[in-house]
Amino acid sequence: MAENKFPCTVAGKCGGCQLTNMTYEKQLSFKQAKVIKLMGRFCRVSEIIGMDEPFHYRNKVQAAFGMTRGGQIISGVYQSSTHRIVKVDKCFIEDKQADEIIVTVRNLLKSFKLSVYNENNGNGFLRHVLVRKAFGTGEIMVVLVTGTPVFKSKNSFCEALLKAHPEITTIVQNVNNKFTSMVLGDKQTVLYGDGYITDILCGMKFRISPKSFYQINYKGTEILYSKALEFAELTGKERVIDAYSGVGTIGLLASKTAGEVISVELNSEAVSDAKINAKINDVKNIKFFNDDATPFMLEMAKAGESADVVLLDPPRAGCTQSFLRSVVALSPEKVVYVSCNPETLARDVLYLTKSGGYKAKKCQPVDMFPFTGHVETVVLLAKK
Repeated sequence: MAENKFPCTVAGKCGGCQLTNMTYEKQLSFKQAKVIKLMGRFCRVSEIIGMDEPFHYRNKVQAAFGMTRGGQIISGVYQSSTHRIVKVDKCFIEDKQADEIIVTVRNLLKSFKLSVYNENNGNGFLRHVLVRKAFGTGEIMVVLVTGTPVFKSKNSFCEALLKAHPEITTIVQNVNNKFTSMVLGDKQTVLYGDGYITDILCGMKFRISPKSFYQINYKGTEILYSKALEFAELTGKERVIDAYSGVGTIGLLASKTAGEVISVELNSEAVSDAKINAKINDVKNIKFFNDDATPFMLEMAKAGESADVVLLDPPRAGCTQSFLRSVVALSPEKVVYVSCNPETLARDVLYLTKSGGYKAKKCQPVDMFPFTGHVETVVLLAKK
């Protein structure tokens, strides 16, 4: 495993990495202890799976653009809990090519006489740059988030950017003119390429558009999802529900060894992406529903429908109690819970074990975010 030297000079200001004072081995021990403390009362916690190379793993990089008091254009990240931009040219957990592209965009603004957005008065052009890289294929998307749809010399700007970075496969302009902390707005225009990139994950292809949810760490995701499917022990006969399904990643991977997969997702754009991903991979045994998983599963239970396995991958806030009640009502034999927050995981597992008749059987932490305090965990719950 890689020893680390973390030479970042802005870690204290940025706040993105909380564990820069630890060697990678100590970080893993710290995270292992955290999961054991929260989950050890339910079942044995397996040894955390770390990364062989814990640097430059982020396949999605976004930078805010602004102006210093001296009139210099800067790009970087917002200082923790503020809207002050910390200038970042290189980040040790972000993809190197993505960082270089963002610096090039910043340099091009001056030569094309393009301004940066001012949050105070709503004037100015460039607000953020989002770069997404498909580590499995090498494809790169650049999203220019602007405060106005008017983009002077856009063709020439794209030509200059592509000349500096021919590895870019698509460029998109996204317009966000609202006073909001959200990075992306609702309107977008493809300036070059297809407007999306395609990645290969665990042997399947996935289309990623600007707003798609897609895991940040490519190698870590392959480990995480493989472990989740290993826990599910699918034999080709099971009916599987993929709740919080996003672009269908884990549900489509489960389709290889399941009898039938029902994928439920509230975000309509994600469902559209998921349907395309099923078509790309020629998957026939999966159905997609644009719905809230809670009433969807309650209706299934009321109609006498059943499921053998429910796969969960909720956001950091975990599951709502009403959602957990819907899982209990449907009463699958197994629940495989993929969590990005061990605190809410422990809360939800407590509910399922106390009120749902489940027992936690396996718990596997995976380090998807080296140098940060975050840890992913997969838990298998089975009917008692």
